[in-house]
Amino acid sequence: MSDANPTSVPPPSTRAAFVAQAAARPSAFLRLLEHLGQIAEMTWSTILAIFRSPFEGRETIHQMEALGVRSLGIASVVALFTGLVMATQFAYGLQKFGGMEYTGRIIGLSFSRELAPSLTAVVVGARIGSGITAEIGSMAVTEQIDAIRALGADPFKKLVVPRLLASVVVMPVLAAFALVLGFAGAMVITDIEFGLPMGFFLQTALESVRFEDYLSGMFKTPFFGAITALVGCHYGFITRGGTQGVGDATTRSVVAISVSILISDFVLTKLTMLLWPAPI
Repeated sequence: MSDANPTSVPPPSTRAAFVAQAAARPSAFLRLLEHLGQIAEMTWSTILAIFRSPFEGRETIHQMEALGVRSLGIASVVALFTGLVMATQFAYGLQKFGGMEYTGRIIGLSFSRELAPSLTAVVVGARIGSGITAEIGSMAVTEQIDAIRALGADPFKKLVVPRLLASVVVMPVLAAFALVLGFAGAMVITDIEFGLPMGFFLQTALESVRFEDYLSGMFKTPFFGAITALVGCHYGFITRGGTQGVGDATTRSVVAISVSILISDFVLTKLTMLLWPAPI
């Protein structure tokens, strides 16, 4: 006699269990699409608000000071020590193969095209975005944004436009400052540690770096600034749950800004290669 029980029910398959769990709660992909839709809607409303009077000039200048001038410290430290580390690593590696004279060329190209704009945007963007989210999020949980709407004013005009314009303006300036400072640090450390003259380092770098290389890096920075401001404002507007909600929104904002900048960096890099191709 067989021991099998014909009335037993087989366990559900792994695929069926996954489908059931996915149907039971909103998927992460759908939440991502919801966030993207809200950011796109806010971006369009902000663009329309830019061209409506009055222009928030005083608040825009204040945001430039708050977002740009106060970020010079962290941008300087990151750029300087990145230049020191990159120059040390490349000079040490190239020295083994007798090619240390190429250090200036490599540092110049890497800083101009990629390191200065992208690294500055990630670090400074996290600092700027967290501040924007915390500030607007505090206004959201205390119903100050609802009060602005009740008074007939546009919260996008009052809150988003000044921060967007300030971020778009200050990010290229910070990236250019980081480029100069990082390159200067690399030039000094190679002279001190490896005996490579600073004049020769600068000459070889300028021979290799074209204006198109500098332009391809700076071209990306306004987009990085816009991403930082828009994502930071978005998470501030959707903040709920009091002070704990402000902290959670700030954390999510920093992660989203960093990931968005890195993804957009790849897309913009491919675009700049089409616009300014390297000479053959």
